[in-house]
Amino acid sequence: MQYQAATATGYYYNYNYKPVSRPCYCPPVAVDPLERLAKLVSENAVVIFSLSTCCMCYAVKSLFSGMGVNTTVYELDEDPIRGREIERALVRLMGSSTTVPVVFIGGKLVGSMDRVMGSHINGTLVPLLKNAGALWL
Repeated sequence: MQYQAATATGYYYNYNYKPVSRPCYCPPVAVDPLERLAKLVSENAVVIFSLSTCCMCYAVKSLFSGMGVNTTVYELDEDPIRGREIERALVRLMGSSTTVPVVFIGGKLVGSMDRVMGSHINGTLVPLLKNAGALWL
């Protein structure tokens, strides 16, 4: 016979209920860092992969901030596990050992500090930002 008790709210609780422990097989979901990178980049108009202590990263973030562009900044050193994976994916993508800052505009790789500043100087950065919907001027 099961023992049930009424509570002040009128609900009954079955005190003889014993949960059954069953092994659950949940295969680990391994997401490729390049896929994670592509997802992060596709969700935002301007994405900067950065290190919080890097002076070049600070300069790029300041450039976009000064232009009034709302950027999504992913600080690689603030996420020790995924940050390392994404940093390795950026090395594979860029083909160089110097990875940060890496800037994506409109889902497309612009490049590192020298490419961003070069496109700013030659006047191609503003049209890129306008096409991505990050700048309305």
